[in-house]
Amino acid sequence: MGVLAEDTERRIVERARKGDRSAMKQIYDCYANYLTATCSRYLPDKGELRDVLQDSFVNIFSSLDKFTYRGEGSLKAWMRQVSVNEALKRIRKRKSRNTLEYKWDLPDLEEEEEPDVGNIPGGVIQEMIKELPEGYRTVLNLYAFEEKSHKEISELLGISESTSASQLHRARNLLARKINEYKKKTEQR
Repeated sequence: MGVLAEDTERRIVERARKGDRSAMKQIYDCYANYLTATCSRYLPDKGELRDVLQDSFVNIFSSLDKFTYRGEGSLKAWMRQVSVNEALKRIRKRKSRNTLEYKWDLPDLEEEEEPDVGNIPGGVIQEMIKELPEGYRTVLNLYAFEEKSHKEISELLGISESTSASQLHRARNLLARKINEYKKKTEQR
């Protein structure tokens, strides 16, 4: 199911606010795949992803009274932000339990040129991003997809702005290396 029409979306949100389960199901059916894809950029583990998605929808439906309709796309954007926050909450919890898993201080990588990704399927690039160390992946996603500044990322993750910039730089280099390796493999076929 795709995005809901504006007038329909507004009415469905109002019904869901009043506890109408069929309206909640319509919202879920319409946006579950989108939110799954969004959260999977941060959490490649499918079990963890399911948990975060469930927590996201619980949070969405219990917070609908805080949502302000601002026209077409506003519900989708608000729901995406709720889900990203849930994914980041999960990452912060894991970080506080096991700081080694975050891998902030890996050695610098050799500088890679920006590769041409024009003929590489988007799904392949998404898999490459999922394979990045968690810290790199998180900063890259927040910067590239959520359009957060290093200041905002530092506040969200509890790191310094310079660490955010360094992680982004390293993520880009590692991703460029993976893309170049992929291109070499596909050229040899």
